[in-house]
Amino acid sequence: MTKTTVFTAKNIITMNPSRPLATHVAVRDGRILAAGSKEEMAGWGPFELNDDFADKVLTPGFVEGHAHAMEGGIWDYTYVGFQDRWDPDGQRWPGIASIEAVMARLKDAEAKLPDAETPLFAWGLDPIYFDGGRVSVTHLDQISTTRPILVLHSNGHLLNVNSRILEMAGITADTNVYGVLKDEAGKPTGELMEMAAKYMAYRQTGNPFFGGIRTPSLLSYAKSAVNCGVTTATDLYATFNAESLAAYEEASLTPGYALRLMPAMNTIEQPLDEGLALMKQARAMNNDRLHHRLCKVMTDGSIQGFTARLKWPGYYNGKPNGLWNMDPDQLAELVMHYHKAGMHLHIHTNGDEASEVMLDAIEAAQEAHYRPDHRHTLQHCQMADASQFRRMKKLGCCVNLFANHVHYWGDQHAGITMGPDRAQRMDACATALREGVPLAIHSDAPVTPMAPLFTAWCAVNRLTASGATLGPDERISPAAALHAITLGAAYTLRMDHLVGSIEPGKYADFAVLDASPLDVAPEAIRDIKIAGTISGGTFHAAATRQG
Repeated sequence: MTKTTVFTAKNIITMNPSRPLATHVAVRDGRILAAGSKEEMAGWGPFELNDDFADKVLTPGFVEGHAHAMEGGIWDYTYVGFQDRWDPDGQRWPGIASIEAVMARLKDAEAKLPDAETPLFAWGLDPIYFDGGRVSVTHLDQISTTRPILVLHSNGHLLNVNSRILEMAGITADTNVYGVLKDEAGKPTGELMEMAAKYMAYRQTGNPFFGGIRTPSLLSYAKSAVNCGVTTATDLYATFNAESLAAYEEASLTPGYALRLMPAMNTIEQPLDEGLALMKQARAMNNDRLHHRLCKVMTDGSIQGFTARLKWPGYYNGKPNGLWNMDPDQLAELVMHYHKAGMHLHIHTNGDEASEVMLDAIEAAQEAHYRPDHRHTLQHCQMADASQFRRMKKLGCCVNLFANHVHYWGDQHAGITMGPDRAQRMDACATALREGVPLAIHSDAPVTPMAPLFTAWCAVNRLTASGATLGPDERISPAAALHAITLGAAYTLRMDHLVGSIEPGKYADFAVLDASPLDVAPEAIRDIKIAGTISGGTFHAAATRQG
């Protein structure tokens, strides 16, 4: 007879409206057999009782609907971000509060490289914290003028390079490429904005950030997931080439792998028909831990990087409007093509103009090829207003809001990018729920740390880094936030039949917590300790933080 294990806990929050709370959950063959009382479990026959978590709280394994698997491997490169961060093994990386300190860390990293030709890659740069200061080619040339140096901003949409990269890429005052930033004299500053400009640099050195994924990074990504209670996570901007697809398959088949992976193919890297062929090829590799079913559409850029597309009146500080990564007419054609083919689109829209353009595209696609349950999801969607949420509801769209932005950049959005009025509605979770739009919330790791309880805390409290409450009327309840990081996120991924709640037939994926997010004070949700995850019935312990 197949072995049955019954886990007991202080409390089990199921997210199943028919049985919201339980004390025991039975697991067989990696799936949930039943949830309820110990006596009710007995009807399924003999079982082994596991009381290792008798003093813990079990919830459905958290679902991270917008993150990037490079969170696992990016720690191979130098971190120059503003906040302290912890890597998958629990090691602390201190934040940096000035351009001078960024340069000092880069100089230390450069001295450790094995030879004079090896590129120096760094990530996490966030100049919006530097009182208007920007890193330039002059700064990076202080590190080296002969070694290629590339520094990725925290938002992933901008890149700073030194003169060696400019020389290698042929970027001069005469270069007329969208996103090559120039100074008042017309000379390149070394700041490259969005894809067309950034890839001029990556073609010289390779792209260690978004150029494909390797198995070791995916194994480390699973460690990061366990540390924060995540059992299902996306890689929401995936390069689908032979090496990456093989890595996804290899990682997912690795014994003891603790994560269900959901890569989303980057749709703008190849012609439309080739993209559909790649999706068909990828789907043939699916298994219980690998679910190829998502397609990513990239529209605008980053609000704090000033590359997001905003509707009138534009940026609060008067900066010019942001950049499109593809012409809006081409984006509309792409949406139409993939929608007609039955694909599930996850669409990056930071600024409200980008949201409007994509809603127009989805509406046109629905009118031409109606699909009753497409679940196309607007990702980030940070500046959407109530009228846009009403359109989402009408069109059958979902939304995955970047709630962490309220804390990390809320002060800057109120004072610099959006202004105090529009910043009140950023990442408007309450409006999405009022208008009936299926809601998820996310971290966009490694842009911010993958930590769903922190993301839930942001949506519940809406406290900025300075302690201000930004948009109190957009706060949601702890129960709604817990739904958004479990069943809500699962719904946006078309995985709600397999994950997101603790009910019979679903994968036995649980987060193991020291306390219930529904019982602690709202401001304490982010402080709940996570012991690890149970994935397919097997426990994986979280790493102990060091430093």
